[in-house]
Amino acid sequence: MKRILSIALAVMASALFNTAWAAKKKKKDATKQCVEAPVKLLTSSDTLSYVAGMTMTDGLLPYLKQTQGVDTANIADFIRGFRDIIKADDPKMKAYAAGMDIANRLKGQMLTGMKNEFQDSPDNVIDSLVFRGFVDALKNDTTLFRQKDAITVFTAKREADKKAKDEKLYGENRKAGESFLAENAKKEGVVSLPSGLQYKVLVKGEGEVPQRTDKVLVNYEGRLVDGTVFDSSSKHGDKPVSFRADQVIKGWTEALTMMPVGSKWQLFIPQQLAYGERNAGSIKPYSALIFDVELVGIDKPQAAEAEAKPEVKAKPLTKAKPVVKAKPAKPAAKK
Repeated sequence: MKRILSIALAVMASALFNTAWAAKKKKKDATKQCVEAPVKLLTSSDTLSYVAGMTMTDGLLPYLKQTQGVDTANIADFIRGFRDIIKADDPKMKAYAAGMDIANRLKGQMLTGMKNEFQDSPDNVIDSLVFRGFVDALKNDTTLFRQKDAITVFTAKREADKKAKDEKLYGENRKAGESFLAENAKKEGVVSLPSGLQYKVLVKGEGEVPQRTDKVLVNYEGRLVDGTVFDSSSKHGDKPVSFRADQVIKGWTEALTMMPVGSKWQLFIPQQLAYGERNAGSIKPYSALIFDVELVGIDKPQAAEAEAKPEVKAKPLTKAKPVVKAKPAKPAAKK
């Protein structure tokens, strides 16, 4: 219970204690302590409430120091701000407190995330101008931009900077994949499709071809164009892996819906049919991939269940019993 109350306080602190200065009143000497009236605990509820409040402070001081930067020397100011927020009913004070709260969030996660996003791009984020743009939009100051125009400009710059950043970080990786596929297309037995997918038949199967929504059973090994193996079905057990044909990367879905069961193909997948701009573990963004894929079968649970159940023969209908006709009554004897 003690721990639960501490956690609850931490949640409250993120909303309340960040606004410790919300009550913008006359400053008092922070070193002076307020004279408190003696507490009288007259009922059981009085006692419960008072000890609950004290219990909630368990672990609070370390939390304030680590997450809010509030030192114990300034605890009187913290208490003053806490009380002002608790007592606040004035709309102006509530608005002021909300501004403090949003400012803390903007300076924290929002600004940090934006800076990380634009790192290694042609532009960088300047804190003071972010804050000024934020305030000017709220004031409806259109000296430089209207808000909707600012959104358009930001979106365009964001997209352009992302492309430039990706080219800087992963351009060589993309070019290596394109060069590999261009040379690979010239090799004997390699089939190139309009989508950019390439494949080579290693073993020709004669079975059924899966539909997009079919669950398939496959063995596979995946490699980068430099030969590095990044995954294989053998890493996940000694049985074929199972998944729906339309729940994998586009290059796999396209190939699986052309492969008869029993086939083994080598797939050469361009980045746009693989993970594209996503970073997938050891697979860098814009990587072309190579897979050896063996289609073992199509998993059809309903069909398997039907085959497993023994055929139940219908019992022959029993013949209806013949109707027994009542014997005619004998005529009464004459007296």
